[in-house]
Amino acid sequence: LARATADALGRRAAYQRISAERYDLVAEIERITEALARLELDEDLLIAFRRGAAALSEGRLPLIDETPHPYACRTCGTLVLGAVTEKCPTCGAWPDTFQWFPPVYWLEALDPPAALAKLRQTPLEVAALLEGLSERDMTRQPQDAGWTIRHILAHLRDAQGVLEFRLDLFLKEEHPVLESKAVFEWATREAERPPTTLEIFADYQATRARLLTRLAELPLADWWRTGHHQEFGTVTLGQQVSYFASHELTHLPQIEALRDQLAAGD
Repeated sequence: LARATADALGRRAAYQRISAERYDLVAEIERITEALARLELDEDLLIAFRRGAAALSEGRLPLIDETPHPYACRTCGTLVLGAVTEKCPTCGAWPDTFQWFPPVYWLEALDPPAALAKLRQTPLEVAALLEGLSERDMTRQPQDAGWTIRHILAHLRDAQGVLEFRLDLFLKEEHPVLESKAVFEWATREAERPPTTLEIFADYQATRARLLTRLAELPLADWWRTGHHQEFGTVTLGQQVSYFASHELTHLPQIEALRDQLAAGD
């Protein structure tokens, strides 16, 4: 309960205070780092915070060698960055007893049938949310000047393209390097986009059908092929499929909220 409450409070603070300016976020991370330093936490943790802030200030995502995944000893709370290979230096707990804190929950792999089920269902849910909307509706700028529905659909199609590309890498190479992509930055780029939003969605549907066929035909062992993700470290193909299947669900409430704005005449 305490861990869940701490996580919820952190997410609530982030939700209420998200800034459009990355420099504001960098300053916030620096303030957090200073506060943590006063708690006499491990210097490696503080260094990782500073490296993450530096990457953000440069307009890029921090890579795994700069900000390794944290692992916490379930017995005594000792925090270790990177894979745990030794017993806890404080209490002697074995490495496999440490708790992993991934940067996003999407790295927790679904079993293949569950991942495929999500990938099949999402286009149907998107189609339902688009029903009755005109091109004008789907390209209308929201009150907060954020993404339009067209931008969200373009983002879903772009992300799917990345997954298709990585699937090829997993199957052609042993432990391929998976380059970190800031896919969210592509959403508002209109170069080479289809002229209408429904065409973007139709392309998304068609490529999803092709992707599902390929994944359904994979030998089960291939889901555990590994690659080196520049941002997340060693990941399996199953983790990558699960990541994209879960990630796109987070954008459906955005489409729903934009629909609600249109219905309210805002």
